[in-house]
Amino acid sequence: MRRLIFEPEHEQFRDSVIKFMTAEVGAHAERFREQGMVDRELYLKAGEQGLLCTWADEKYGGAGIDDFRFEQIIIEENMRHGDIGFYINLHNDLVAPYIAKLGTDEQKDRWMPCIVSGEKILAVAMTEPSTGSDLAGMRSSAVDKGDHWLLNGAKTYISNGILSDLVVVAARTDPNSRHGLGLFVVERGMEGFERGRKLAKMGMKAQDTAELFFNDVKVPKENVLGDPTQGFRYLARFLAQERLVAAIGFMATAQTAFDITLDYVKERKAFGKPIGAFQNNRFKMASMRAELDAIQTYVDQSVLLLNAGELTAEDASSAKLLASELEGRVMDECVQLHGGAGYMEEYRISRMYTDARISRIFAGTSEIMREIIGRGLGLDERKLS
Repeated sequence: MRRLIFEPEHEQFRDSVIKFMTAEVGAHAERFREQGMVDRELYLKAGEQGLLCTWADEKYGGAGIDDFRFEQIIIEENMRHGDIGFYINLHNDLVAPYIAKLGTDEQKDRWMPCIVSGEKILAVAMTEPSTGSDLAGMRSSAVDKGDHWLLNGAKTYISNGILSDLVVVAARTDPNSRHGLGLFVVERGMEGFERGRKLAKMGMKAQDTAELFFNDVKVPKENVLGDPTQGFRYLARFLAQERLVAAIGFMATAQTAFDITLDYVKERKAFGKPIGAFQNNRFKMASMRAELDAIQTYVDQSVLLLNAGELTAEDASSAKLLASELEGRVMDECVQLHGGAGYMEEYRISRMYTDARISRIFAGTSEIMREIIGRGLGLDERKLS
């Protein structure tokens, strides 16, 4: 189905993004996977091309474009022509907004130009070894020492954990409140800030994921984002966009898997004819086409709602749930349609299959998405009991 949300200027921008992702990311993807991370220089190159934080104010080097469709295009074409391990979406759309929207003028002047240029790579540290999705159970703590905060704790599964220069760290500031959290910007080289091992993962081999440790890190007061007791509320505020960003990526990878498989079933022959001509395979492809079009339309509509400032937590959770579950089904069907070749790592569909398994887990599991949607319907056991 033809998508109706893009204007000619979006498609012109898409052409330039495709060229960049193909030449600078896709062409080096195998090497990135082997070394377990992308090159730092890739962020600088993206910055030179104006692909980092298109929404950022021009005084910081951004384009000042308040239209998330441009960011959507970057995410989509990185998934199609680049590599899922290049976490430009984390940098642009998940972490930088914390600084841009919560930061003081001084903080933005200090950090945003380097973020937009790619000189400073971003990460956010929320997940802990014993808490997972339960942010209210966070154990990392920050204690007010007058002229600084003393930060202690451990974080795990941190994307961009090795490459990052600025890490937005969530830590408990009020031991008497489950929701009393603060957000602290920890900079590369701060005493007591240590990176643990780079974690080996099932998929997403080119994306560096690591453990982070904070041992009596003295965080200056000028590195606190917003109110140091309102971090939980800030995290909740940004989660809707995070989940939509995830859904955009899931749909792009699912569509790419479909396209790869469509080419394959047209060319691969069995019993004297292309395997796509068999009714079972034809019906499977037809069902995937219909589902992809339906959920892509939902995700596109969610982007327009985000642009209008009307995207709700329930809408974003629905987009994330539907897109991640569909991606999982599409990947499984596409591997099956490839037969034995689908199990071979030299085939892209095999790598995409393992890359996609995390989609139903990160940015909130499918179970948590259903919980949010259900509560939005008024089906909260605390209110019904």
